[in-house]
Amino acid sequence: MLLNDRVVLITGASRGIGQGIARAAALEGARLVITDRRRHALEETKAMLETLKTEAIALEMDVTDEQQIASTVDRVQSQFGRLDGLVNNAGLFLPEPSLDATWKKTTMQFDVNVFGLLACCRAVGAVMKEQPNGGKIVNIASNAGKVGFPGYAAYSASKAAVINLTQTLAREWAEHRINLNAVCPGGVATPMLRSVAEDLAEKQGGSVDEIYNTLVPPQLGRHVRPLEIGQVVAFLLSDHATIIRGQSISIDGGETPY
Repeated sequence: MLLNDRVVLITGASRGIGQGIARAAALEGARLVITDRRRHALEETKAMLETLKTEAIALEMDVTDEQQIASTVDRVQSQFGRLDGLVNNAGLFLPEPSLDATWKKTTMQFDVNVFGLLACCRAVGAVMKEQPNGGKIVNIASNAGKVGFPGYAAYSASKAAVINLTQTLAREWAEHRINLNAVCPGGVATPMLRSVAEDLAEKQGGSVDEIYNTLVPPQLGRHVRPLEIGQVVAFLLSDHATIIRGQSISIDGGETPY
């Protein structure tokens, strides 16, 4: 298995893409630490991992709280003795028309999507730096960070920042045997995509269900599934991806051409 006995920390693992990543990593043999800012929200993911007989712990962690991040990393080290992989999946999506955008919602998205992600990278990177084999970090960006979408300026800009951070840290931390990459999903069958449909229905009118069903990549003809995102992430966490470095890979069913 690609991740046999590897210890992987996943943020925002309670649902959607985070849950899909946890499942994929478990199927590849990883030992998991799943986190969310609400501990009870992780119960469904934890139960799923138990059915797969995966060694996993679920911890409350807010990525905007550096003390909670430090406590989580300390817990991982004390229980497992090492930390081989980090997946920065925690994210916030608050759509607003640009001319009406509020400072509060804009900063909230950057606090979680950029500064929280960077804080997790730094805390885990400090551990990986001291490990003989370094480690792997995968950041969940978005195709919105490459092309931008009307009404989602702050979210799109925050994901563009994730893409640049990934490139920068990959170059800076290569000497410590730490490999970073990002993935850029598009229309994935998640609660977040449902919120996009709700936003569009409010702006344009129409049925939320009908709009949701149209939010699919034309080449694929269906929604991307969370597990499919997880399978790509699991590969990037493995030794097979050693020569893929600092990349932001579109995994959106062909919707984004680069």
